[in-house]
Amino acid sequence: MTSNPPTTRAQAKARAREIRAEHAARGPSISHSKALELVAAELGYRDWNTASARLSNQPEIPLQVGERVTGRYLKQPYEGRVHAVRELAGGMGYEVTLHFDVPVDVVEFESFSGMRQRVTGMIGEDGVSWNKTSDGVPHLIVQREDAGII
Repeated sequence: MTSNPPTTRAQAKARAREIRAEHAARGPSISHSKALELVAAELGYRDWNTASARLSNQPEIPLQVGERVTGRYLKQPYEGRVHAVRELAGGMGYEVTLHFDVPVDVVEFESFSGMRQRVTGMIGEDGVSWNKTSDGVPHLIVQREDAGII
């Protein structure tokens, strides 16, 4: 078994795929359902149906609603809270909505301002947005207040 046992159904299914690949490399292949039953046994469950019911069906989201975060939005530092999180494309990234403690001026010109207090952006698991400004700086960088970049 892997050093970190599966805690979600998605992880358990991924482990079943690993087991199938291991069996195929050693000799006769096994069905996916048989691999799921082996994962259930590894985890101490009677069968896959029991394991599936017990395992969390929630995706592993690196941020939780209400969590304190810091970082940069359009080059400006911020502190705030996570207002919403939504998984994108099976865990490829996350759409996050942040509420800043103090509005952030996102306009670099002195002649006018563009204040933002609640923003939404898409980030990868590393907490950095894929979208960048014209000079290559990520639009959004999110860090847990207590743990650094996710």
